[in-house]
Amino acid sequence: MKQDVLSVKDGASVSQLTLSKTVFDGKVNDHLIYEAIKAELANARQGTASTKDRSKIKGTGAKPYRQKGTGRARAGTKKSPIWVGGGTVFGPQPRSYKTKIPKKMKLTAMRSLLNKKALAKNIKIIEDFTFETGRTKDIINILNKVCAMDRVVLIIADNDALVKRATRNIPWVKCYNSKRLTFKDVFYAKEVIFTKSALSNIEEHYKPAVRGE
Repeated sequence: MKQDVLSVKDGASVSQLTLSKTVFDGKVNDHLIYEAIKAELANARQGTASTKDRSKIKGTGAKPYRQKGTGRARAGTKKSPIWVGGGTVFGPQPRSYKTKIPKKMKLTAMRSLLNKKALAKNIKIIEDFTFETGRTKDIINILNKVCAMDRVVLIIADNDALVKRATRNIPWVKCYNSKRLTFKDVFYAKEVIFTKSALSNIEEHYKPAVRGE
């Protein structure tokens, strides 16, 4: 699969490269993508939701009124869930939502996701670039020439602080290191933009593991 490399100056094609078949093999496993996104979202949950059952409610344990002769239903405690201010039945308690998926499964899911974007023609490759300042308008000038400026994931080769600073003020842009991609943002992105160096890193990092490694 061949892909144009776009200029950051005017968005014109300056060269072509062939996507590596070790990553961009055209295979898409939608269920694996779903499992990876589900695990990622679960791992992002704090798990701090908490409610009080009847044993945790403060107050007297005395019987609110006598058993018989009042005409009312019998009651043993005001902490009962059927009373206002009483405990909660089967309410959420603090817990961990952490989910682990095997490394090979995670790599295969990311390859599937990248292939899905490539087959839909939602990926673009641009020249490597650097900034002298981390101004927002610097990255806007580049993106304005190469994409539709709507839900963009920009993938760079390393943790360039100036590039990340330039993008963090733009709500529709997410900037990631090539080895720290997130499934959710890549999945929902309308366009995924790689720098040329980032693409090389991805093709190395997400290639299938060799038996015995």
